[in-house]
Amino acid sequence: MNILCISKDLAIGDLLCRLKNEGHQVKIYINDKKERVNYEGMVDKIDDWKKELAWVGKKGLILFDNVGYGQIQDDLRKEGYAVVGGSALGDKLEYDRQYGQKIFSLCEIEVVPSVNFSNIKKAMEFVKKHKGPWVLKQNGHIDKAFNYVGKLENNEDILQVLHSYCRNNKKECGSIDLQKRVMGIEIGVGRYFNGNDWSGPLEMNIEHKNLFNENLGPKTFEMGTLTWYDDNENNKIFQKTLAKLKPYLHSINFRGDVDINCIINEKNICPLEVTARFGFPAIHLQSVLQSSPWGDFLLSVAKGEKHDLKFKKGFGVVVLVAVPPFPYEARSKKYYPTGMQILFKEKLSKEEMDHIHFEEVSYNKKKKHYYISGKNGYVLHVSGVGKTVEEARKKAYGIIDKIVIPKMFYRTDIGLKFINEDQKKLKSWGWM
Repeated sequence: MNILCISKDLAIGDLLCRLKNEGHQVKIYINDKKERVNYEGMVDKIDDWKKELAWVGKKGLILFDNVGYGQIQDDLRKEGYAVVGGSALGDKLEYDRQYGQKIFSLCEIEVVPSVNFSNIKKAMEFVKKHKGPWVLKQNGHIDKAFNYVGKLENNEDILQVLHSYCRNNKKECGSIDLQKRVMGIEIGVGRYFNGNDWSGPLEMNIEHKNLFNENLGPKTFEMGTLTWYDDNENNKIFQKTLAKLKPYLHSINFRGDVDINCIINEKNICPLEVTARFGFPAIHLQSVLQSSPWGDFLLSVAKGEKHDLKFKKGFGVVVLVAVPPFPYEARSKKYYPTGMQILFKEKLSKEEMDHIHFEEVSYNKKKKHYYISGKNGYVLHVSGVGKTVEEARKKAYGIIDKIVIPKMFYRTDIGLKFINEDQKKLKSWGWM
């Protein structure tokens, strides 16, 4: 099958390699020019995706890996192309948190109080008058460094973040949300939707976004994730949240993976936000947890057909391995890690290599080695799968121990809090 991917920043490069290994012909267009240096020697890249529509044809498959392309997807579907990724209103669910909260309410999903601002000074005036703690977020994926989870009831920490951002950014901040902080366990529930109905099992996940162990340090895209599949339609978390979105997803012809991130405590479940696209690094865990071929599954999602997805029971853990300047931009070119070779203490087996998911990496076919091709230090993820979280962790960190990249770092506690605290709480509260 011919598969065409229109990508923002090559977030599903690993998935495309797996589709190639299944025997499909794959081409990718990368919108962000800075990211086009990655995956050299690994995937076939193109300069104009529109010129490839005849090549992919109506029998092929088109993938979109991020929000911002929803209207294009809707238009291509009307023309008869098989498309997976999202839709225009699916994009809005994620980009516009106030719109997402509105849809939650219409679907009878409980919402967390939030207020939207387009002016930082007005946001500061608000938090001075209303006790916290609040969670500060920016709409539209503009600047992840802006996001902050407040800790003080007097909001002095939120005010410091707003003051600092206002001082260092002459331009307006765009649309920002202040969401009332809810205490509990953060957990996500996702599932693929084929335009008509759900497809595949539930994807339960716990993200680890802080840079350091024990959730210390600044928020990143994600330092690691714990995931497990659940085929129980009566799953309480699913029924209270994502299941209620089904009529809306059908009405907007959404076709792709959709996830709701929630806070759970003893009394309640509070949905926070929607991810209406492929999730990262969740896609890596899906790749090692599911047994069915990706091409067949994604084509069925695009065509609105049922698919009996085969998957492994148990848990999956994925860990980000990074180097400086991650999670921030380098001060000058001399701090770029570009060109650094990825080394191994010993030759890895095919199974071990299957659990390495490259990000800002390319392959030198002549010298036969992988090297860092990007500037951000976002190098690779390593996954592990096991019947227990302990086994999945052992496998993932066992592979990481065989990787050598100068100045590499990673969190060593992915999944530990679930083992020591969260799983027991979720069971005692009746959520698992």
